[in-house]
Amino acid sequence: MSQTIKEEKITLGSGCFWCTEAIFQRLQGVIKVESGYSGGQTKNPTYEQVCSGTTGYAEVIQVTYNPNQISVYELLEVFFKTHDPTTLNRQGADVGTQYRSVIFYHTTDQQQIAKQLIHELNAEHIWTNAIVTQVDSFETFYKAESYHQNYFNENTNQGYCRFVIVPKLEKFEKVFSAKIKQ
Repeated sequence: MSQTIKEEKITLGSGCFWCTEAIFQRLQGVIKVESGYSGGQTKNPTYEQVCSGTTGYAEVIQVTYNPNQISVYELLEVFFKTHDPTTLNRQGADVGTQYRSVIFYHTTDQQQIAKQLIHELNAEHIWTNAIVTQVDSFETFYKAESYHQNYFNENTNQGYCRFVIVPKLEKFEKVFSAKIKQ
C-alpha cells in the first residue's frame, strides 16, 4: 500500500530567483522548486516586464515541500541565512523592488512562524540592521519562462553562476550540511 506524500507550498523572494532555486532544490523534504513572479498586478508578466520594476512583482521561488520531512521554520531559517534580509529592494548587485526580500505565506501558520522568526532573529542581532523582509499573503504565482527553470543546474559554467551562485551554495552547504539531499 503506497503512502500519499503530504505537500504544502510557500513562496519566497530573496533576490535573483536563480540563486534561491539552486539552494532550495538541494534541501531534504523539498519536492519541487519553480522560479516565477508574485506580488504584482499585471496578468502573465514576462521577465522583461518584471525587470522593469514597474509591475510590482518580485522574483520568487515557489517551494513545494513535505511538512513531515521539513518544517516551515526550517525552510525559513534557510531563507533568512542565505540572503541579506536587511537590505531594502536589493541583493548584491541586483537592485529594484523585484529583488525585495519577501515571504508570501499560503497559511496562517506560515505567517505566524515567519513573524516569530523575524522577531527572534532581530532580537539576536545577527545583522547590524533590522530585517526588512515583507510578510504578505499569497495571491498569485506566475511561473517564469522555461529558460529560468533549473537555471544553475543547466548553466553551471556561466559567469553569474560561478561568481554569484556557487559562493552562496558553498555557504549553504557548510551551514546546512545536515539538511542537504543525499
